[in-house]
Amino acid sequence: MILKNTFREKLDAGKPTIGTHFMFTDPDIPELIGDTGFFDYGEFTAEYSSFDMNLLYHMARSAQCGNLPLMIKPDQEGQGFWTQAALGAGFKAVLFTDIRTPEDVDECHRIIREDFPGVGGSMGVKLRRPALGSYDVEEYAKDLQKTVFLIMIEKNVAYENLDAVLERAKERGVDMTQWGPADFGFSKGQPKLNSTPEIQPFEEHVIKKSLEYGIPPRIEIGAVAQAQRYADLGVRHFCAGWDRFMYSAAVARLGEEMNKFVESV
Repeated sequence: MILKNTFREKLDAGKPTIGTHFMFTDPDIPELIGDTGFFDYGEFTAEYSSFDMNLLYHMARSAQCGNLPLMIKPDQEGQGFWTQAALGAGFKAVLFTDIRTPEDVDECHRIIREDFPGVGGSMGVKLRRPALGSYDVEEYAKDLQKTVFLIMIEKNVAYENLDAVLERAKERGVDMTQWGPADFGFSKGQPKLNSTPEIQPFEEHVIKKSLEYGIPPRIEIGAVAQAQRYADLGVRHFCAGWDRFMYSAAVARLGEEMNKFVESV
């Protein structure tokens, strides 16, 4: 049975969306996220994790229990294989990293779109999870067409050629851009730029240009208090929080409080 892509439905309806990241590879995590009922999707940041194809299947199954569409963020070097593996497992969105040129956008489009005349995609019929049960090839093609397509704008060379990249992104049906401040500073040879106010003009330019091209920008934040500034810039799509950092902060807080307690008794 093909899981409904409710993330796509919200985008098509012009509604704001909220996601959250997870790096932990326990399949319980996407189920827990889905059970809250507060998120439109969960983003598995595969670029930073260790995993295999079976794990992608288990994640998709557990997410389905909570009706949670999943997004994968693959490393660029293996993006073709792992993107198609994730879609075959039942993921509904892909965030492509390290975009540098319009041709990079073309390649991402090829990876996720259906192998139809005039489309330019390479996805054929794959008898994976969506094929279980009553299988309808036409429905399978429609499901591929609903895959949410995001690209990272995080390299200085992409920034310097932003109009060309965004023009191609618009032509190829990219649904969202995602600013990447850490990699941007790194690619400029300024690794600490991300942690300074000097990063903001670059970020705001990417948001402004994305909106000009009709491609909604998505922003990653660590706390709700950070959202208002972006909302004032026209951002309506957010991915908030990382499981590893939230767990680390919670454990540190618990440990600190318990240490204070035992010192007082």
